[in-house]
Amino acid sequence: MTAQPLPSRHKPPRLPWIDAARGGALLAMAVYHFSWDLEFFGYLPAGITAQGPLKIFARCIATSFLFLVGVSLVLAHGNGIRWKGFWKRFAMVAGAAALITVATFFAVRDEFIFFGILHQIAFASVAGLLFLRLPALVTAGLGAAIIALPFGFQSSLLDPPWFWWLGLSEVRPRSNDYVPLFPWFGVVLLGIAAANWAWEAGLFNRLAGRGVGRLKPLAFLGRHSLLFYLLHQPVLIGLVWCAAQVLPPQVETESVRFLRSCQTSCEEIRDTEFCTRYCACMEEQVEQAQMMNDVFRRGGESDVQTRVQNLARMCTARVDLAEPAPQPFPEND
Repeated sequence: MTAQPLPSRHKPPRLPWIDAARGGALLAMAVYHFSWDLEFFGYLPAGITAQGPLKIFARCIATSFLFLVGVSLVLAHGNGIRWKGFWKRFAMVAGAAALITVATFFAVRDEFIFFGILHQIAFASVAGLLFLRLPALVTAGLGAAIIALPFGFQSSLLDPPWFWWLGLSEVRPRSNDYVPLFPWFGVVLLGIAAANWAWEAGLFNRLAGRGVGRLKPLAFLGRHSLLFYLLHQPVLIGLVWCAAQVLPPQVETESVRFLRSCQTSCEEIRDTEFCTRYCACMEEQVEQAQMMNDVFRRGGESDVQTRVQNLARMCTARVDLAEPAPQPFPEND
């Protein structure tokens, strides 16, 4: 379907409500990253930020950011792409993404950020321009399809590292921030579709005349989102490190940490009885293989994940075989 030109429309002034929404998302992100820092230093149980409520919280934050990326693209360029401003902002975001990649490569090489939220925003800022003039319904349908695809299609052919940015490989890459094309670019397209609908309905013009009142600090934060993103983690990590020098976290053995993390993640898909036996098997096998330090170390041998997955398959089979077979229903006389 070919793009249909939208009616001529004047670009509304900067909308403080959009800035405030972005500022709120930034604060939520800082809360999540602070919990990640507490886990990293040992104040919270290992693995707690990668599962359960905190995992859902992180997904909601990423969704809000990328949806607002789509909205902002329409507000900035929906009535004609302003190339000078576009390339300036793109250079800033892409440069920050490259900085994050380099810094994390040296700090946590086995989990470095090669396609995180900033990389996705940089990609979406360019690719999203292709959808600004499409009918909103078409854009929304494409966005929904991109979101749905990885839940129904994954391929081992896309397991090589140069395909990881797509998000369709069978093995999930290890990274501290992984926001691939599928499904996350679909969220940007939904933001573009929603913004086009809102603009045609006159919603943006109505919002332009309304202040944000007590949310002005959030709007200010939203106007300086990239700077906040780059600075907040070093500040938070520094604060937690200082606290650890004064009040160190209670030290647990690695075996206890492993069992707790294993039990929590396992119970998301299996029952408690199975998980108790499965995690005991895993703890025993990891200890025998002398891999406990590698499992918790942010870095280390590149084959650790594969070895752990092999042990997981073995323990799953062992526990499943040990379970009593279901009793057949008695036959009627």
